Amino acid sequence: MNSWQLRELIGPKATIEVGALRDWLLGDARRAEDPSKNLTEMCNRMLALGLPIERVAVSISTLHAEHDAVGRIWLKDGGVKESVYVSPGPDDPTFLRSPYYAALTSREWVEMRLAETPDDRFGIVPDLKAEGFTHYICAPITFANEMTAWMTMATRAPQGFSARDLAIIASILPPFSALLELRVAWGTLRNVLRIYVGDEPRQAILGGNVKRGQVSTIRSAILFADMRDSTQHTVELGAVGAVQLFNDFFDCLVPAIEQRHGEVLKYLGDGLLAIFREAKDGECDAPERALSAARDGLASLNAFNSEHPARPQMRAGIALHYGEAAYGNIGSGTRLDFTVIGRDVSLASRIAEMNRTLDEPLLLSAAFARELGQKVRPLGKFRAKGFVDPVEIFRPDVIDVTLDRVYRTPKATFFDIG
Repeated sequence: MNSWQLRELIGPKATIEVGALRDWLLGDARRAEDPSKNLTEMCNRMLALGLPIERVAVSISTLHAEHDAVGRIWLKDGGVKESVYVSPGPDDPTFLRSPYYAALTSREWVEMRLAETPDDRFGIVPDLKAEGFTHYICAPITFANEMTAWMTMATRAPQGFSARDLAIIASILPPFSALLELRVAWGTLRNVLRIYVGDEPRQAILGGNVKRGQVSTIRSAILFADMRDSTQHTVELGAVGAVQLFNDFFDCLVPAIEQRHGEVLKYLGDGLLAIFREAKDGECDAPERALSAARDGLASLNAFNSEHPARPQMRAGIALHYGEAAYGNIGSGTRLDFTVIGRDVSLASRIAEMNRTLDEPLLLSAAFARELGQKVRPLGKFRAKGFVDPVEIFRPDVIDVTLDRVYRTPKATFFDIG
């Protein structure tokens, strides 16, 4: 339907109002931060146009580590409810009996006047009738990358949606689809960046910090952790089994880090690198948070081993250091990595190599021990590869957990490591 046909059907005043709604969808709505508020505003404008909508739902496929779809339902008397979920597979019987599947395969609207629709047409029909709805529409939306979305509308008006109502909905759908595709693309970009580089680097990258060599120096607590005997586990379990084991390992450590406001910057095969920034108010609590995260992670790992005695027993070595690091873009040409480097990062890595030899699950550098302000136990001075002066190493006075020893070797007092 062209603009003149729409004008003839709905009248000049409504045509102007529909035009204003379309302009809003392509303008101010694109810059709004809250999709739920956008949906509410659009529905309110449609009500003002006289559409008898009482339920509007939008379901969007998305890329996310833990779910693959986001849904929002607007109710005339109940506001917007948002949910995330794992969508059913393509062979799921419920999906195959849904209007979503019919709309997706036909690429056309599914329209049901419920008084004339048999209950067995779609699984949702009896529920819609029970809730008093008289007319239901499901419109498919396919984006340029073949990701899909659906928009549904329902009314309890005795006569359902009129030809005028349907014309307005059809006129609004294209700009709404464009808005939705833009929001989904932006959301997917943010989600994928967060999954692969973390939240803080994601914000920096999206803020334009993508030039090679563009770095900033930060003071932070640095945490290195790795799994002991990972090579043996990989040989015994095979690649697929080892990946599951590594995921279980990280599931024990990473939540403890994130709960203490740490940032996992890199997964290093069987290990990880994380930092704990100082608070913006200047309070020096990063060492306390890093130590608490390490202890909690070891406790979680120990609990997992106890709950799964038949599984390979996972052991960790964690090193904590405090210092400065260059944080930013490093790489060659157009392929960059957003990470931390510097003397203190290298030292933390070398200390992590000492866990096995010193038979300790958790080691602290002298700089970390000074900043910590808690009682610690000295283990001695040791040489670290690449460092001229011996490195003084400590352990917490109390570990808080009993973790299987990584290796049972005699304690050394001064030797080369690395």
